[in-house]
Parts: sequence; structure tokens; C-alpha cells
Amino acid sequence: MAELPPRPIVLRTADSPLPATVARGRQAILAALGRLVAALSRLVGRHPAGWRWLARRHHPFLDRLAGANAQATCVRAARLVPAYRAFLRTRPAGARRRLGDFPETDKLGYVTAYDAAARCWRGRLPTRGVVVDESAGSSGQPFNWPRGDRELRSVHRDIAGYTGLVFPMRRPFVINAYSMGAWATGTTTGAAMARIAVVKNTGPDLGKIVDTLREFGPEFDYLVTAYPPFLKHLRDRLDAEGFPWSRYRIFANCGGEGMTEALRDYLEQRFALVRSAYGASDLTIGIGAETRFTVWLRRRLQTDRGLRTALLGADEQRLPMVFQYNPFTTYLETNERRELVCTVTGDVLQPRLRYNVGDEALLVPYRRIVELAQADPVRGAELRTAVSVERMTLPVLLLFGRRDSTVSYLGANLYPQDVEYGLYTGNPHAAEINRFCLALVEDAALETRPVIHLELRRPLAAAQRDALAAACRNGVRRHLTSVSRDFAQSLVEDPTAGDLRVELHEPGHGPFAGQQKIKNVYLVR
Repeated sequence: MAELPPRPIVLRTADSPLPATVARGRQAILAALGRLVAALSRLVGRHPAGWRWLARRHHPFLDRLAGANAQATCVRAARLVPAYRAFLRTRPAGARRRLGDFPETDKLGYVTAYDAAARCWRGRLPTRGVVVDESAGSSGQPFNWPRGDRELRSVHRDIAGYTGLVFPMRRPFVINAYSMGAWATGTTTGAAMARIAVVKNTGPDLGKIVDTLREFGPEFDYLVTAYPPFLKHLRDRLDAEGFPWSRYRIFANCGGEGMTEALRDYLEQRFALVRSAYGASDLTIGIGAETRFTVWLRRRLQTDRGLRTALLGADEQRLPMVFQYNPFTTYLETNERRELVCTVTGDVLQPRLRYNVGDEALLVPYRRIVELAQADPVRGAELRTAVSVERMTLPVLLLFGRRDSTVSYLGANLYPQDVEYGLYTGNPHAAEINRFCLALVEDAALETRPVIHLELRRPLAAAQRDALAAACRNGVRRHLTSVSRDFAQSLVEDPTAGDLRVELHEPGHGPFAGQQKIKNVYLVR
């Protein structure tokens, strides 16, 4: 018998992919495993202890299963969600063998184009067991988001699990200071916290919070949940009333907008611990959350140029918020513009499918950060301390915020968070600031300058006003010079570029007149 020639060895590359049937088979297996792991995660995570157990045992291989699970969610929605089926027909057809083959959705092209029922599974909006949240309308139009009972229970479990892990409270008492209107955060937070603590839903009422703290006394450990600026208002109010902080243990959890490390430092002069969470009414309020590890990483990025370059790139001047997230609940991607794309894979009434909320972000595996930290002895020692308590191994979200939240000045992008750093870092008059906003104004000489508008907490004498304005002007200029090479270079070329204007306004006057929103507006267009 003639000898058969040896079978050639074929290397699979991007130009010679696996046969379609094999690729589909492998993807089907991954999707099935992903759905199984997601179901087991929901089962184990029903108790806060189970949630903590899962958060501490996340492995990189699970990210692949989470991606396959997200793709399976899109495939199923293409059959069972009328709006998504119609949406796909308006987009170029293709094999859609990968999650990235499915088009992105957003408010304009998907949410506003189809009614609420059509965006539900099988086109049905249940007549009971549904809570409708309303987004704040920062895009110019409020939107309604129906959430089913199973979806809300899942969110409640995640919030309760995270809170029990991060905030070491012995007798927990939650003061929920989020708005109690139609917005998602307030009502959902109150219901979730009731699983693990005594809860009082005060809303953003400083008087009620002060009365609650005094009436129930220091026997409880308190957790105040609120927007970051409101926490500053609370600290300043309690200081003004001579509140005995040393007798109490008060923690804070905030969300709804970004928070600078300068504001955290200011708050943690009184609060035992301040942590932030990330969410969006379009998606869910529990996408990601801060841990001791993420706060360490963010602060390290401020001062460690090598780590900053490795994670953010050599030209990135902004400091992102840093969160950890569970990809089996909200699977995250970034597109070519670094915009965050999210697929909510849990028990949701209206599936969010590769939804682009408009935030700019980077995604980094937990192990990548560990590798970078261990390359330097000092970093490595700090990392071991940072992860020693919570020990969460979930992937990391580096969030820069909305892409258009800047003011451009002499070629430099000025961000509200950088202004906030300058206002609060080392400023002995910070307690007099109620809120701020940023604008560009052309003066009589046709020179365009940044103007920082400050709303005062109370009327001040002329000398106090001058001292406050000078401290803020110098602090913002100093911080911008340290973080923005473009701004620093403009000062070298033209010293008058540092002429930042600070305007003080009585409460409720100037650009703050008529502003009734709990969340601050930081840019005046």
C-alpha cells in the first residue's frame, strides 16, 4: 500500500478562521456555559454572604463566559423582543457570530423609536409588579424605564451584598438622602438597604437628617446615601451646629455624578468612609462600585506616572473614577471612541442590548493591575494592603464621564472635576461654597476667559469674599497647571492665560437662579 503523504499542519489565524460550523458550535457551548454560570451566580448571590463569596472568586475565564452570555441575550432578544427585531432589520444584515456584530443601541436610535411595550420581552408590559423609574432628563428630555419585580430583587441583592462587604457596620442604620421622586436611585436604594439595615428615607432634607442622627443617637452605625455635593452640604451643616462627630460612626455612599479625591478627603475629615457607585437610569443603578482597592488605584494614578501611562496612555491628563463590576450582571465593552457599551444580562423586563449611554471609559482586567503593581515593590506592598479586607477580584472600570463635559480654553480641555480639585484642596474657606459651575465669557477686550461661578452658602463680608475668591482662583490655577500640560504650556507662552475669573453669588442668584435639581449642573453653555 502506498504511503500517504503527511497531513500538513494548519495554523489558524485571523485570516484563516475556524470553519463556521465549528465556530458556531464553540460559541453555543460557551453561551450555554455562560447562562449556567449566570444562573448559578444569581442563585448563590441571593444572600449577601453568597454575593461576597462570588465577588472574591472571579476568574478571567469567566469573562469569556460572561461575553458569550451577553451574546446569547442579544440572539434571544432578536427573536423575542419586537422592538429589537425591528431595529435589527434597519441595520445591515450579517452573520452576527460575535457580540460585536450586533449594532449598538442608544436613546435616540432605539428608545425613542419604539414604545415601552415593544421593548419588553414578547412585546408585553405586565400590568402589575412593575415600577417605573424616570431619568433625570440631563439629555433634555426625561425618559421612563419600567422595571419588573425580578429585576428589582436582583438589584436589591447586589446593593445589599456590596454594602455589607464594604461598610463595616455593627448596627446599621441607613439614612437615604437621595431624591424620593420618580428617579430610580432613591426608591431602589431604600428598598435594597431594608434587607440589611434599619432605613429612613429622608430625601435630601438636611433638617430631617440632623434630627434623625440626634434622636437615634450614637448607638447605631450610620450610612448616608446621597449625591456627592449633598454630602458636603451635610458635613458643613453639622459642623455649623457643633455636631459631636467623635461620638458617632457615620459612613457615606454616593452616586449620580463623579467625585474628586479632594472632595473625598474633605468629607472623610468627618465621615468614617466615603465610597461612590456608578449607574445609569437607562441601565441599572448598580453597574459598578468603589472598593478600598479602587480608591487606592485612583489615588496611585494621581502620583505614579509609570502606572498612569501603562493604564491610561501617555497623553491622558484626566483622572477617571475607578470601579469594580460584575460582568455576569452588566457585560461591558468599549467601542473605537472609548464609549462604554453595556448589555444587561440579568432578569430585566426591557433588555438593554449593547446600549451606549455616552460615557467614555476603559476596561482593565483585575489581574492586569495586579501584574503592574507587583512590578514595583512599593506598589506591590500598597496593593496587598488595599485588597486585604474586601478581596474582590472583579474586573475594573475606569470611567471618565460624558465625552462633552468640558470647556475648551487655549487648546486645553478644562473639566469640572479638575475645577473641584482646585476649589477644595487645602482651601480653608471651602465650607462657604454651596456649589459651582464653569463658563467661558468674552470680555470687553474680546478676550475669552474661563469664569468659575460660586454660589455662597450665606452672605459674606467683603473681606471674606475676597479671601474666598483668591483661595479658589489660586487653587484652581495650581491644580490645572499640575494636571494639564496644555494649560501649563499656555501659561509659559502667555502668563495672562492664568487669569481665571471667580464670581461669587448669593444663594439662588446668578446662574444658580431657578435651579431646583438635586444633581448639580456644572457647565453654563
